[in-house]
Amino acid sequence: MPHHVLRTFARSLLLLAASLLAVQAVAAPQTLRLGDTAPYNFLAFANNDLQRASLPVQRAVVLLHGVRRNANDYYDSGEKLLENAGFSASDTLLLAPNFLTPSDRRAGDDMPLWPKDKWMHGAESQSGRAGIAGFTVLDDLLAYLGNRQHFPALKEIVLIGHSAGGQLMQRYTLLGDGDQRLRASGIQVRYVVSSPSSYLYLDDNRVQDGAFKPVLTVMCPSYNQYRYGLERAPAYFTRQGLNATQVFQRYAARNLTYMVGELDNKPDDRVMDRACGAAMQGDTRVERQLNYLRYEAFLAQKWHTPIDHLQFQVSKVGHNAARLFAAKSVARTLFPTR
Repeated sequence: MPHHVLRTFARSLLLLAASLLAVQAVAAPQTLRLGDTAPYNFLAFANNDLQRASLPVQRAVVLLHGVRRNANDYYDSGEKLLENAGFSASDTLLLAPNFLTPSDRRAGDDMPLWPKDKWMHGAESQSGRAGIAGFTVLDDLLAYLGNRQHFPALKEIVLIGHSAGGQLMQRYTLLGDGDQRLRASGIQVRYVVSSPSSYLYLDDNRVQDGAFKPVLTVMCPSYNQYRYGLERAPAYFTRQGLNATQVFQRYAARNLTYMVGELDNKPDDRVMDRACGAAMQGDTRVERQLNYLRYEAFLAQKWHTPIDHLQFQVSKVGHNAARLFAAKSVARTLFPTR
């Protein structure tokens, strides 16, 4: 056979192999069984077969989707993040859980289902398996990953929430207690809050005229109610019996990184939280995040609690998850020892 024919044939085989690998890289939805006392199903996308009895990964990266509940797209973005970090499925589990509503195609009766975007509030599901808080799902995901029979070599869990997922994650960093149960197992938990459009404050101070002061206006009576403040907080939190100072002390001790695209600075963004409680936090996502880091420092001084949370902006990126997680600076910052 002539050499040029052999070269063409070899090239065709390589292209075929590449296409087969690309097909295999598309994650199929999997069903997790979460919860101890009353287990329930939960949809997720992953780069490993979660039905295997044991997975030897050393790290788990959990990526929470935005308001569109498109966990499959976030899984694809997570693949790029792991590639930039130099990780593979053999050492790192990528897990993209999918919160669902009753009208979603993959919704099932044994799954917790939320009306529209209520899952991102940490609220309880109202359909399917009703009564399961969004925060409880994160607790149960941590417990699932902390199972030493299933993940015997796991050393670190990185929880990342973007946009609506960032709203859930930011509130979980304050109100959640699932990581407390992993301390004895030696698994470290890190949190990444990416580009939420509002934040949970712990007292009645908001930035006014360049300084934090108690809010006196009556124009927004709900500014300090949950999900912008602790008034009328959900039962998931109130049952813990913690005051605001105790919440801050626990929060300050957590390994937490805030990030946002530097171009995520449009006050008229169509998916911005425009409630008055959110508007009091700033005009754009960039401003609200920077204000919250200033608020952390304000509380640290007020309550004599040291705090050291990282915050960074991703250059030339707006409110776009795919571009954000594809930025090499994000992989370098989130996984600096690699």
